[in-house]
Amino acid sequence: MAMDFIIPRTHATELLSSKVVSNANFSRKEENLPIDIKENLAITKCSGETQANLASVITHYVETLNQYSLRNLGYPTNQNFNYDTLASLLHFHLNNAGDPFLGSSFSLNSTRFEVCVLDWFANLWEIEKNKYWGYVTTGGTEGNLHGILVGREQLPDGILYTSQDSHYSIFKIARMYRMQCMKVSTLVSGEINCVDLKALLLAHKDKPAIINLNIGTTMKGGVDDLDLVIQTLQECGFTRDRFYIHCDGALFGMMLPFVEQAPRITFEKPIGSVAISGHKFLGCPIPCGIVITRLRYINALSRDVEYIGSRDVTITGSRCGHAPIFLWYAIKRKGLIGLQNEVRKCIMNAHYLQSRLRNAGIGAMLNRFSSTVVFKRPLDEEFTRRWNLACKGNIAHVVVMQHVTIEMLDSFVAEFLQKRSIWFEDEQFQHVCIAKDIGSGNCGCSMHTIQCHD
Repeated sequence: MAMDFIIPRTHATELLSSKVVSNANFSRKEENLPIDIKENLAITKCSGETQANLASVITHYVETLNQYSLRNLGYPTNQNFNYDTLASLLHFHLNNAGDPFLGSSFSLNSTRFEVCVLDWFANLWEIEKNKYWGYVTTGGTEGNLHGILVGREQLPDGILYTSQDSHYSIFKIARMYRMQCMKVSTLVSGEINCVDLKALLLAHKDKPAIINLNIGTTMKGGVDDLDLVIQTLQECGFTRDRFYIHCDGALFGMMLPFVEQAPRITFEKPIGSVAISGHKFLGCPIPCGIVITRLRYINALSRDVEYIGSRDVTITGSRCGHAPIFLWYAIKRKGLIGLQNEVRKCIMNAHYLQSRLRNAGIGAMLNRFSSTVVFKRPLDEEFTRRWNLACKGNIAHVVVMQHVTIEMLDSFVAEFLQKRSIWFEDEQFQHVCIAKDIGSGNCGCSMHTIQCHD
């Protein structure tokens, strides 16, 4: 199906069970490295290394990273960037402690860049400059921490509602803040089931609702229907002063504004905050993110701190001053046309991968407006790790980002098919139906027929 794109007018799974973790042997796993490399990495004698020796270790590490990058398919980190122009900034410690709009008494900061980035995102999500507040975070989780904290401060006895497909950080946040959390079922797409949400809201109508809305779920890329969620709240009798909506838009919160007919994530609707990850779609060598909320909510969180000459209103104290400059540089360098083209490329390549898999008899699902292709989990853990795939239960996914080329996808499919022919020669491996995970129309098992579309 053809997908149309526009320039905007002015964008999750639970914690792995203990069984999965133990099976994967994640506790203190030692890499199988040569003895000399392990000795070079270990910090033991601390007698001072030569620059040449240290450079040799880093050179080897870079070679390893280059190999991993050739097969980096399962996680949404854009590897296609070049920040060589900013190399001179590494000679400075830049710290944006405090409120970016007030600055601080520490002069080596980048808050001017940070505010420019925040203004751009405020415009993207349609909120006026004098009505928003935000900051550059360490990533999507910190953005969620802040957004949900704002909601809880507005509604102290509110119940947190979030879908079962939400990012694991949401459930961690509920535990950290000791909030009552209602896990809502989802549709096959990963989108929140508003019928179940309505039943839960009615059952707890005596308490305000704090809603975590997923703008692209972690595993399936499902986008919760904001308009339907708002309608459901209203039908259940929740007035505007009795609900708060936080939008977790880690990846797709940055992409959706560039896709025609995609749902609008905008502060013109009754949402309270939006958070994205900066290192995902934009691409950044360090984890970072953005959170935007309404200015009127911030006074409840802020405290003046004389030591830094600013307000303490962020989750962390010291904040990386380099991240805002990376984000500023990426936005300025790409421009709206460049971002639009990158969104188009990612989604088109995702459709290509889905088609290749389905034509080969492998069930695969791709949600509308998404670049996440979901398919049956490979049976070989070594293959899964080789291609850096993310897995949950019986499914795995590829998140098609800017660095993922057609050639990379062709290589992946070819190796996948070769491995499958070997796996199923062994009688211990059984074909598993994943209709309940991706729908019978997408499942490639013998009981269901893949509905191929050109």
